[in-house]
Amino acid sequence: MFDFVVHPNVCSTSAQSNLRSILEDMWIKHLPRGRGTIFIVSGFANFNGGARFYKTLKEHTENGGQVIAILGGSTSQRLSTKQVVEALLECGARVILINRKRLLHAKCYGYLTETGEQAAVIGSGNFTGPGLSQNIEASVYLKPHLISQSQFNWGSFIDGLLQQNWQYHECTLSSSNPCWSLLYDERPRHVPIDESDAETLIVRLVNTDTNRILANRGERAAVGSQYFWLSKDCFDFFPPLTIRNTRGWKGTLSTMIQMNYIDLDIIKEERVTFEAENNLDFRLGTGAYRCTKIAAPGDLACVTRVSDDSYEIRIISQTRSPLHHQKLDSYAVTFVGNRGKRYGYIDNNDFYRIIS
Repeated sequence: MFDFVVHPNVCSTSAQSNLRSILEDMWIKHLPRGRGTIFIVSGFANFNGGARFYKTLKEHTENGGQVIAILGGSTSQRLSTKQVVEALLECGARVILINRKRLLHAKCYGYLTETGEQAAVIGSGNFTGPGLSQNIEASVYLKPHLISQSQFNWGSFIDGLLQQNWQYHECTLSSSNPCWSLLYDERPRHVPIDESDAETLIVRLVNTDTNRILANRGERAAVGSQYFWLSKDCFDFFPPLTIRNTRGWKGTLSTMIQMNYIDLDIIKEERVTFEAENNLDFRLGTGAYRCTKIAAPGDLACVTRVSDDSYEIRIISQTRSPLHHQKLDSYAVTFVGNRGKRYGYIDNNDFYRIIS
């Protein structure tokens, strides 16, 4: 049987919940580092689409394996970004852009080993943060035993793509390479976001989120970084995680955002960190809340995206605002961890209507 998944949280015939978790199963859990070639074919791609996998791809090439990525490129449309291509090249991947009027719409991922073992994922999700987790996307996961019953071969498929009479550009890190004119820059620019990205993340807080908030200044409980930990499926909610620690792709990837603490009337720069080598979750810095007593376990933290890198945060208390809490809590439908923590998303217009 093949695995079939429609995310987010629509249906799944296996333990995999979305395209990200399928790629984790295929590339990280079942493919030994350095064995064969990893393939990425996607019309759209951005940095956060690969953030979960750069470490794996880097280790794969360092151990003798190959990575081939075929992406869409255009001078007039926002298809793939400079940041994701640069990251893939630094991982040792071969990156090829297809520049043509009829866009590359295929989304295919997989691997082929030297012994002929293959796996493939065919679906609608692009190699982007939204495509891997929160967009409504379908994916079919074909494992080795199933592909062995067909005539499919990754080598023939890639050769067939590259033998077409299309315009191809093989990317290099050289700034004079014409490929860079086919890519767009996804760095935050303080501009309004697309309507589809105007969402509010609702997180039901637990003890680990609020211990330092409820502590008194000077107490031992107040020591350490104050943050809210979030799901690993937040790649599409934050700007590109292009700030690396000193160990490159290992350790953490992070980004800086402007956070407007509505309850405190404070605007402060905060760091969002993806724990790429530890628990694979996101941490949202919320240092302004330390020792304020503003939130307790069971309260909701509502993070509203208002531009590329500007956000608002509000605490909705279950005791001070029970009606608002009850309505918004119903949107936090996805469990994360084993302590009752939940999260979900709501359109900004609906969120503002509820809290007004």
